[in-house]
Amino acid sequence: MATENKRYTVSVDQKLFDEIEDFRFTNRYQTRSEATVELIRRGLEQLKQENKNKDER
Repeated sequence: MATENKRYTVSVDQKLFDEIEDFRFTNRYQTRSEATVELIRRGLEQLKQENKNKDER
């Protein structure tokens, strides 16, 4: 199945790996990639919100 999504490898320590796996299973993501992408999206959204709040002060 071809995809236009970009791929790259990320290395994490065991603790972070376990946290990602916990998130994955708790939220019923089928793949580790799906869970990781969702965590990245949430983190980026949080940063945007924090920066917006800083700018409003």
